[in-house]
Amino acid sequence: MIKITIFLLAFLSITVMSYGMPIQSFAAGVAPLTVNVEFSSYREGAEIAITGYIKDYDQSNDVTIRIQDPNGSFVYLSQITPNSDGTYSDSVKAGGTINKAGEYTILAFWNSNRNQTTFEYLGSSEPVPSTPTPTPTPTPTSEVMDMEPEPVVETESVSEPMCGAGTVLKDGVCVVKEKESSSGGGCLIATAAYGSEMAPQIQFLREIRDNTVLQTESGSAFMTGFNQFYYSFSPAVADYERENPVFKETVKLALTPMLTSLAILNYVDIDSETEMLGYGIGIILLNIGMYFVAPAVIIIKIKNRK
Repeated sequence: MIKITIFLLAFLSITVMSYGMPIQSFAAGVAPLTVNVEFSSYREGAEIAITGYIKDYDQSNDVTIRIQDPNGSFVYLSQITPNSDGTYSDSVKAGGTINKAGEYTILAFWNSNRNQTTFEYLGSSEPVPSTPTPTPTPTPTSEVMDMEPEPVVETESVSEPMCGAGTVLKDGVCVVKEKESSSGGGCLIATAAYGSEMAPQIQFLREIRDNTVLQTESGSAFMTGFNQFYYSFSPAVADYERENPVFKETVKLALTPMLTSLAILNYVDIDSETEMLGYGIGIILLNIGMYFVAPAVIIIKIKNRK
């Protein structure tokens, strides 16, 4: 009797422990950031629903969604504000820039976390209609001069990236949309360094741009050229800042001299194009001196002492 009782207690203990193990393993296996799609493949016109979850969401930053085509080219960008429970969702329609048959990759970024998933684009499900053969028209008896039809020039349509929520298309590139200012794009590198578009440093840069630089033709021309150069590399730098906290703090420290030099524009009155050019060139030369000339002089002096 005692042996049977001991056996039943041991069996009951093993059963209880085995019942609790799947729950613990599931809780420990939740990734910090997830991204999913509803189906594994889509055809033209279908709605691609993107969902995900942030395990320890602190309401600090938005989620960035990117889609790459089978060749690795960037075709979609979106910034999403997650719900308070860490869940988020987005949707994009198959077709448009998603027009090459093959496997597409969806990348999700939040702070230093990154995850991805894939789906297959199968193309259009409708057959291409055949062009009917035109019926020849009878030639009139009167002599009519044959007029050669003008050649039809077929232009190749170039699809532009499809921009999602929180982004706008600028110079063929999806960039983060400013929430309070309609002129110009956001400073992606500074925003990633200071963590929010509402940070005092970002507000300061926005006010300098909108209230001072863009008020003159020369300043507007400068910003147009600068944006084309800046947005060619800033998304990659901003992503690396979110993934590497040490690099993020280094960028924040490197931005301090530039912010200090730009503060000069708050204490001067710029009423003409000449003044804008003068102060602008002066600040550019000042930054070149701080970031390049001064370090070079220090390095040369250290080498001469040795």
